[in-house]
Amino acid sequence: MDNKAKITLSSNPRKILIVKPSSLGDVIHSLPFLNAVKNCFPKSEIHWVIAKGLEGILESHPMINKLWVIDKDSWKNIQNVKSTIREIKALFRNLKQGKYDLVVDLQGLLRSGVITAATGAPVRIGFREAREGSSVFYTHKVEGGKNIHAVDRYLKIAESLGCNIADISFPFPPFDSSLSFIPHLSSLKDYIVIVPGARWKTKIWPAEKFGKLASFLPLKSIIVGSKSDKAIADEIASLSGGRAISLTGKTNLRELIAVIRRANFIVSNDSGPMHIAAALGIPVFAIFGPTDPVRTGPYGQGHTVIQENLACVPCFKNTCDDLKCMKDLSVEKVQGIIKSGYKIIKAE
Repeated sequence: MDNKAKITLSSNPRKILIVKPSSLGDVIHSLPFLNAVKNCFPKSEIHWVIAKGLEGILESHPMINKLWVIDKDSWKNIQNVKSTIREIKALFRNLKQGKYDLVVDLQGLLRSGVITAATGAPVRIGFREAREGSSVFYTHKVEGGKNIHAVDRYLKIAESLGCNIADISFPFPPFDSSLSFIPHLSSLKDYIVIVPGARWKTKIWPAEKFGKLASFLPLKSIIVGSKSDKAIADEIASLSGGRAISLTGKTNLRELIAVIRRANFIVSNDSGPMHIAAALGIPVFAIFGPTDPVRTGPYGQGHTVIQENLACVPCFKNTCDDLKCMKDLSVEKVQGIIKSGYKIIKAE
């Protein structure tokens, strides 16, 4: 079918499974798809396959009836092969027993394609250009496209099902937005969030630059990230002249959302927390290097992408011996853009 064709269902699906295990940013990008499908099929039961460690972003979601949590990182370890085989067999058996009417693979990789096929659902949808041969497992294929934001790409599948995609919203589950879990900061009303980590080393602006920037910013900064970001966060805090406080590795996903939700704005590499901020409507100053903001930039209005104008950008490489795109981006340039943009934001 072409990208304009509609998928005709024999009846409204009783049970729908969304296969989108990771990553954090991609799961956030999938929320408008969830919203569109739930509004389109309000009586349908929706289940979701999510990676262990990310389930906190979807737990207790009023639109989701069940989460299937898979430990895909453990599956990659050859030493866990016996337990992995048992877990996968049990997952496939249980998914088959789920008797899904409709399964949508938003991940588009071999693993997610196999999971989709294992359900035995009569309608299994994915992208025509899905990687690793996963498209062979679908009964219906939708042309997603490449030079398109992930949010809009996922919504193409919703549109193919006849869903209204005009109202784009990011429905988060209810959670406590207070900062009671960090008593010494709970009274802090105005602050900036800094996100110095990223999945690729090539997407990381140097710690010394973040530290110098934090010392210049108009408000105190809170640094967030996972435990693996602790070293870079500590370096930033030490270079900030007391202007930055690190909560790196000290928050779960719900607490991370609470911290971001109350921020005046955030400064971030291309990362999952950046997408959380954009989804919450918090102004983002996004530092980009090897990736394309057209595809994975902060979604919506009021955000600013900062990227060097180089011939090699974007290269989409997760390794690089040069990293000119990040090293050449000066603190003064980023500070100037933030200072100009923040004035506009404050004036609204």
